Amino acid sequence: MISYLLQQLLNGLSLGGAYALIAIGYTMVYGILRMINFAHGDEFMMAGYFMIFSLAVFPWYFAIPFVILCTIVLGVVIERVAYKPLRNAPRMSVMISAIGISYLLQNLANYLFTAMPQSYPQIDILKHVYTFGNISVSRVTIIAPVLTIVLTFLLIMLVNHTKLGMAMRACSKDQETARIMGIKVDNIITTTFVIGCGLAAVGSILYFTDRNTVQPYSGSLPGLKCFVAAVIGGIGNIQGAVIGGFIVGICQIVITAMGYSVFSDAFTFALLVLILIFRPSGLFGEKAVQKV
Repeated sequence: MISYLLQQLLNGLSLGGAYALIAIGYTMVYGILRMINFAHGDEFMMAGYFMIFSLAVFPWYFAIPFVILCTIVLGVVIERVAYKPLRNAPRMSVMISAIGISYLLQNLANYLFTAMPQSYPQIDILKHVYTFGNISVSRVTIIAPVLTIVLTFLLIMLVNHTKLGMAMRACSKDQETARIMGIKVDNIITTTFVIGCGLAAVGSILYFTDRNTVQPYSGSLPGLKCFVAAVIGGIGNIQGAVIGGFIVGICQIVITAMGYSVFSDAFTFALLVLILIFRPSGLFGEKAVQKV
């Protein structure tokens, strides 16, 4: 019984790590632009397709950086084409644009790759299985939470202890004042998308390695769950997004292991409702202070 619980906990940490990396993208974009990039889950889905075709040509140690690069390029193009022209538009316009890009990516993938699930290639270095007594875990299950914590630590160091991070924090507070101070706000926003999409690509590799198939709507539900994770942790808070990702991942695996898999998705959104009722700013969000 203990070994079974430990096995499920490891699986939950692995899934939570993938969710956390994707949730960071939501929370960083919101932190600077005050918008929700609803296309982020579909960028994660496209990263899955990029890996399918990359591993058909390159060995894994070339394919992984190539997939991360392609996902970053996709995110930057979306930001420049769909979001930058609406920089001074009402937030509702930007949100509608993000939803439109989401459906565009889904239908583009449907047209290019068909609606049939495509087999995700096996990356041998990640699929190696370790056995400890009654517990069997793949290498990706161990790597996912560790890699998530390491990348989160590096990102927090970047945000808190570099000039780039200082510029990002300034833009999140007041973009107009940041411009007056000489900060190139558009470049900072692009950098934010670069970081978010890069982490989404890594999360995609960790997620699809254990799930084996990709289809055009693979990013819809995981994307929503990662958004929920960001809100639970406190949208705009990096540490909160990571902890929210682990909470959602562990809860999903535990509920599935208990035999209630049909309710695992519903529980995620029920948890969101409870958090919004009792802690609207999220677990680690700051209360907004209105100055008069």
